[in-house]
Amino acid sequence: MNGLDTNVIVRALISDDAEQSSAAQRLFCSLTPANPGFVSLIALVETMWVLRQSYHYSRESVSEIVIQLLNTADLQLEQEDLVRRAVDVARETNRELPDVLISLSGARAGCDTTLTFDRKATAIPGMSLLATEI
Repeated sequence: MNGLDTNVIVRALISDDAEQSSAAQRLFCSLTPANPGFVSLIALVETMWVLRQSYHYSRESVSEIVIQLLNTADLQLEQEDLVRRAVDVARETNRELPDVLISLSGARAGCDTTLTFDRKATAIPGMSLLATEI
């Protein structure tokens, strides 16, 4: 098994660099359930960020791509159960998937809440606004 960096995942998804995209797609085609590619949680979140910020994918499109990655037998995603739950919560709350992963990761680690300055993120269970007033 080999780990996959964000740039390899993005190049496999987006054909914006002929040489790198071709190499990434060949790599993905060579993966098997017996020899899968490993996608760390960090690489997955970076991939989501790149798709949203650089390629202007919608929240829904990014969630669909994550589901496709989760359902690919040739890939092993770190904390797959957490990612699956995060996709569900992101859809239920209409919030960003990385924010949901932050909240769920905190809850899994035993946090009472995850503090944020992002008012919209407080729609996610387990996220609380950190007040700026003293």
